[in-house]
Amino acid sequence: MKLSVLDLAPADPDTSYETALADIVRLAQRAEGAGFERVWYAEHHNMPSIASSATSVLIAHVAANTERIRLGAGGVMLPNHSPLVIAEQFGTLAALHPGRIDLGLGRAPGTDQKTFRALRRDPMASERFPSDVVELQEFLAGRKPIEGVGAAPVAATPPPLYILGSSLFGASLAAQLGLPYAFASHFAPDQMTQALATYRENFQPSEQLEEPYAIVGANVVAHTDREVAAEIEREVLKRRVASFVKRANAEARPFTDDELELIVDSPQGRQITNMMRVRAVGDAEDVRAGLVQIQAQTGADELMLAFHGRSAEERLGALDIAAAAELDPAR
Repeated sequence: MKLSVLDLAPADPDTSYETALADIVRLAQRAEGAGFERVWYAEHHNMPSIASSATSVLIAHVAANTERIRLGAGGVMLPNHSPLVIAEQFGTLAALHPGRIDLGLGRAPGTDQKTFRALRRDPMASERFPSDVVELQEFLAGRKPIEGVGAAPVAATPPPLYILGSSLFGASLAAQLGLPYAFASHFAPDQMTQALATYRENFQPSEQLEEPYAIVGANVVAHTDREVAAEIEREVLKRRVASFVKRANAEARPFTDDELELIVDSPQGRQITNMMRVRAVGDAEDVRAGLVQIQAQTGADELMLAFHGRSAEERLGALDIAAAAELDPAR
């Protein structure tokens, strides 16, 4: 079973951004040493708790501080950019780090409507996502989809494209274009089974890919002590609920810990925490069993793991436990 990492690039409230960025590098280095396939970072804007807004810059920095592991965007939110600019950025990255750069693409803006306006983008940009993906593909290959306009640098090995999604739209597009598909089941699992089936049933071979290739996101909360893992899980879920409330009402006062406990157990709280239900929690044996079950349920070619914890050290520890979990489904 191929394992990869989705680094959510958390900027913990009690640390500086400089520390958060250094922790991101440490996680990639640890993942490389443990034999993970790749590490991806997602583009988000106007979210102070996430340090991956300048995704291509972050990838460049991590690539310069690692040696072999693949690195990429999981993803670039293409409606926020012109295909030409992304082709220039990722063509540069692929030329600097040959054979190590991936480009995952998402259709959502990855932010709220006010921030989308601040990005100076057309509200209809999401509707052009399929044609923009094709245009980007042409630019990266060194062709000129717009007469007289090409992207440079053009890498000898262009970065492979991946379609990200949490619905049937992305699954259908990935199948139509013959591209790998990464399903965001780590935060939006409702249509996971249907989307993966749609992708596989409708896949059309392409220059990049002969057969369907599906990546499935999963959350991991792990500790050598199962009870501590359960404590971490509870804290992660409380933070998740608090972030949703804050996003809905930026002026809301912070909740006390007792209030969060009540909210998490409420119907509304369970609706939010249920979005993270594709997860493996516990010690090495629990995590191994959980991930094997997710792979068996989805038939994923690769699991992309988002490691959670109350600190960078707990996230690093969770990565170590997953790496040592002997993920053999036949075991």
